[in-house]
Amino acid sequence: MTERTTRATGRGLHTWTGLSPLLRLLILTQLAFNIGFFAVLPFLAEHLGTAIGLAGWMVGLVLGLRTFSQQGLFVVGGALADRYGVRPVVLAGCVLRIAGFVWLGYAAQTWAVIGAVLLIGFAAALFSPAVESEVARQAVLREESGGGSRTNVLALFTVAGQAGAFVGPLLGAALLAVDFRAVCLAGAGVFVLVLAGHFRLLPQHIPGRVRVRGRALLMDLRGGRSGVRCVRSACGVEGHVAEPPVPSRRAAWGSPRSSEAESGGVRAGRRDAAEIHQKRPGGGLRSLSRNGRFLALCCAYGAYLLAYNQLYLILPDEVERTSGSQAPLAWLFALSSLLVVTTQLPVTRWTAHRLDLRRSMGAGLLLIAAGFGVVAAARPAGWTGTVGLLPAAGFVVLLTLGQMLVAPAARAWVPDLAEEGRLGLYTGAMSSVSGLIVLVGSSATGSLLDTELPPAVPWLVLAAIPVVSVALLPRRR
Repeated sequence: MTERTTRATGRGLHTWTGLSPLLRLLILTQLAFNIGFFAVLPFLAEHLGTAIGLAGWMVGLVLGLRTFSQQGLFVVGGALADRYGVRPVVLAGCVLRIAGFVWLGYAAQTWAVIGAVLLIGFAAALFSPAVESEVARQAVLREESGGGSRTNVLALFTVAGQAGAFVGPLLGAALLAVDFRAVCLAGAGVFVLVLAGHFRLLPQHIPGRVRVRGRALLMDLRGGRSGVRCVRSACGVEGHVAEPPVPSRRAAWGSPRSSEAESGGVRAGRRDAAEIHQKRPGGGLRSLSRNGRFLALCCAYGAYLLAYNQLYLILPDEVERTSGSQAPLAWLFALSSLLVVTTQLPVTRWTAHRLDLRRSMGAGLLLIAAGFGVVAAARPAGWTGTVGLLPAAGFVVLLTLGQMLVAPAARAWVPDLAEEGRLGLYTGAMSSVSGLIVLVGSSATGSLLDTELPPAVPWLVLAAIPVVSVALLPRRR
């Protein structure tokens, strides 16, 4: 262990011991969420295609529905957390996730699978924004009271999420030796523990958290106010292998404060927390629908998210072809998590002094395209075994590196394109639009897997999408 690693570990332990019981609970929650999620989802596509016998387009549709029911309804979950508080929304989300995993384990027909994945996705749309917004708020309050930088708390939150993303696939792969139902029941069991822990330990009312009234909630969902107050934090949306701490726009893109690697999402959260009495400007959804620059960003971000979701669709198919088993898939997911933990901050610091938002997203999208290109180039050779897994590993590495550039830049760009006082609305809209792109794109990708086209074609098509999306990125005025 190097001296730098030792110092970083020491700082992390010091931060952990200084946290409030609530923050510790929420950070451990993120760990448990990702263990339960990643124990199941990486192996879903192969189960649907082999055990249930769904066509490729239907497998893609099911996975797209899972993403859309989470991403598209994220703004709803955040608004409900504002209205009713963190505890009831998190508990409801855990109940739905338990029901969804159990249902999925026993689902044998298409309609049952779709119902189960919709429950699984909507559950995350409930508990993820509730937990993340409260972590962001507590981190700000801790910093303002002299307890230390919020970035230390967010770093721990990220590490917890990545640890869950590392352990979850390994747990799922081990349980696949029994069957997929055992994997689903284990995932449900994790959320039973989370539900019991939160029922006992999560406060009914968290001091300082202001709830909005019902009419204000309706205005939030319609876009009549600034949107959901619980801004999607940069620390880790469940279901993403990497959602790292994101630098604020000033810190990340050329200011002397770039080394702080301050979260862009949390910077927005601090501003929202400070503005208790929010503005009520005009415009709303109508103005958003006419904001061509913002919609172009949404399309480019949707292309990235579609590419990312191939970890759950086309990658399992390739792993099964090369190795005859899903076991290596767990290690590929672990590789991605390990990359994020070890390289995200160095990558962020490096890009902070060299790339603006557009160039960072463009570079990331091209890296993602190169990842698909690696497999496309190797696919005609028909390699199997360990050698056959090398292109898949290259795809995971390049996709993860691309994500490290794209995701932070996209979130940091939204405040520049959003109307004043409507950051929550625009953040939720980006999730909804990108979720819709994933829904349509995943079905099309699944259809490509069913065709008699050369095996490299689906990978080449997926490589072309991020390349084309680079041209959509808004140019600086």
